[in-house]
Amino acid sequence: MPTYLGLDGFRYGWVAAWIDESGDHGFDYSPGLTRLLAMPHARAMIDMPIGLKTDGYRVCDLHARQMVGAAVFLGARRNLWEFSDMAAANRHYWEHEGKGRGVSAQLWNIRDKLKEIDDVMTPARQETIGEAHPELIFWNLAGRVRLEPKTSAHGRAQRIALLKQRGFTRLRKWLTQRHGTGIGRDDLIDACACAVAARDGTQRVGGDEIDPRGLRMEINY
Repeated sequence: MPTYLGLDGFRYGWVAAWIDESGDHGFDYSPGLTRLLAMPHARAMIDMPIGLKTDGYRVCDLHARQMVGAAVFLGARRNLWEFSDMAAANRHYWEHEGKGRGVSAQLWNIRDKLKEIDDVMTPARQETIGEAHPELIFWNLAGRVRLEPKTSAHGRAQRIALLKQRGFTRLRKWLTQRHGTGIGRDDLIDACACAVAARDGTQRVGGDEIDPRGLRMEINY
């Protein structure tokens, strides 16, 4: 039976949630992507930019931000990981693109994961491994309504309830089992959302821009 995989990064690596068409589901985690992506799957979605410009903002990010707000980071660029520090990166982007076109601390902190997914992706592999954004997924599942912030108790409960409706009935238990792993509460919730998008998602923003490696810049939900 086909299995659908959702992945999200966390401080010490990656967390993966999977679900099949019968509703069986589970989660796993690893310091690297290789073992998790080797799990049999019909489709996978990952909460990480795939397809990177050398400069400027991706159109899919701009459109997604219009839909769900600032949860969508702007400025993921190819070779961000080559700068020695965030200040050096921002000096470069400000000089070449203008003030205000730098990178946020959140984006800087995932630069190694950007490189990790970029290293394994190919245009052929993108047919079964896609980029997703959990907030777009939840917005869609909720009837295209923005939820309360995921950092709030109510917002978290909204997201868990939506995932339970889609088959992740053991998520609340998993959230008590993650202690000591380094997996954040939101990381596990977001991985489950990506698995739902891998199984059920049919929509996307972007897809017309192609990066220098031939990868489509699109966000699935």
